[in-house]
Amino acid sequence: MAVYIERLLDEISSTEDPMEELQSLKTALLSIPVSSLRDLVSGQRFDTIFSLLNTNERDQVELCVDILDRILKAVSPLHLAQNFRAELQGGLAHPNETVKILALTQIGRMMEHPDAVTEILNNRGILREVIHCIGEEKIAVAKEAICSLTKLSHSKPGLDALFRSDLLKDMKDVMATSDVVRYRIYELIVDISSVSSVTLGYCANSGFISQLLGELTGDDVLIRATAIEMVTTLAHSQHCRQYLAQQGIMDKISNMIRGADTDPFSSFYLPGLVRFFGNLAIMDSPQQVCETYPAFQNKVYEMALDPDPLMIGVALDTLGLLGSTVEGKQVLQKTGEKFKPVLLRMSQLATIEATELRVRSLEAIAQLLTLQAEQQTEDLLALTESWFHLLSNKPMDMLCDISTQPFPELHCGALRIFTAIATQPWGQKLMISTAGFMEFIVDRSAGKSKEAKDAKYELVGALVSSSTAAELLGSQHYLHLKTYLREGPYYVSAVAVVSTEGAD
Repeated sequence: MAVYIERLLDEISSTEDPMEELQSLKTALLSIPVSSLRDLVSGQRFDTIFSLLNTNERDQVELCVDILDRILKAVSPLHLAQNFRAELQGGLAHPNETVKILALTQIGRMMEHPDAVTEILNNRGILREVIHCIGEEKIAVAKEAICSLTKLSHSKPGLDALFRSDLLKDMKDVMATSDVVRYRIYELIVDISSVSSVTLGYCANSGFISQLLGELTGDDVLIRATAIEMVTTLAHSQHCRQYLAQQGIMDKISNMIRGADTDPFSSFYLPGLVRFFGNLAIMDSPQQVCETYPAFQNKVYEMALDPDPLMIGVALDTLGLLGSTVEGKQVLQKTGEKFKPVLLRMSQLATIEATELRVRSLEAIAQLLTLQAEQQTEDLLALTESWFHLLSNKPMDMLCDISTQPFPELHCGALRIFTAIATQPWGQKLMISTAGFMEFIVDRSAGKSKEAKDAKYELVGALVSSSTAAELLGSQHYLHLKTYLREGPYYVSAVAVVSTEGAD
């Protein structure tokens, strides 16, 4: 095969229209596993393929990119740095985005290799070009550049190169290009800061983070909304949350929630503020967050009762997030009478609103009612049972009605709520006392989609795994459920067909 590839390369270099030979080379390379390709291509020179990228013929460029992608994957990052550095740097300036992405992907591989990255750090020209790729019109190119530079930040020499050399000025120059590009640089800074407290220190000392935090209270509400999203992402790592707390950002965002009532444009950024605290509550402590920043929980309740679908959707997602943990359930329960109208509104949304809100409401209700076996204390079981009965005068009938409607996402949403209560004794008692419900569970004709079959199978599995199901449901129903589980979600029973000779 090595001889054949060498012959194809010779033919490609000597013909004016190499498309046929390029296609043959691509086919040959794809027929060989990457692991076997390494030895095969290591002795070959592929200058010809790189040179053929210098054309306006898009088909030829894309064919060369496919070939080079296959070849370069097969060689080590150090080999790339030592033998293809100039070609890859040239690729960063190519007008075709697929060539840029190819070059950035391979440079990213070099960034992760301790010896190869040294070669890159000794050639700041490549790093400068990568930084400038963040300002490219095509978002795919910018994303790959951000990914490559984030990898560079995993070592002290890489951090020093980015933040303690003239490359810092390059980043700031690129940042000044436009609002869009500025937020791409922020994305890079957030990614780097999230790696460790050391990388956060570099980013903070560069001034980028304080600039981002300053945009939380800027005049442009759309930019403010984007800044909140970035800060929410930054808060995903614990060391960054500690930094934000030290900078007073949690208090600032809480005050922004309080002040939203008097801002006619708050609908643009308020959802982001609520999502910030929702994520914070799950990552740290729902009780601590809700007690320290009561404006957050009050605003979630207000939004759930708001007529604006955007506000309702964010409230539903946040309530589901909070209610997915035991501590979050207890925090919601502590608000007593204030939570009851919210639960009632959730059940109304599940039955009468647009499909998307109905689905989100059903999902949130399922999260609120879910209790793992080890969490099922007497108090928590009483809590979930009381919430279930607050949904409606006849919550089982309401959910059964939703589950029979011809919308797969609603059908599955109702099944997920049944699954949530299926492991709880009070839920099993409701199921056995609801006429026709146990027959519905094992009826394979209800719900034809794969998602519906999977959801039904999960419900059956939850019942069978419960230690109280056999006693509360009765042995006959329990055996039917075990049979269903054993047969799998997609089982189809055989139907015998008898034909009669001479029949029409």
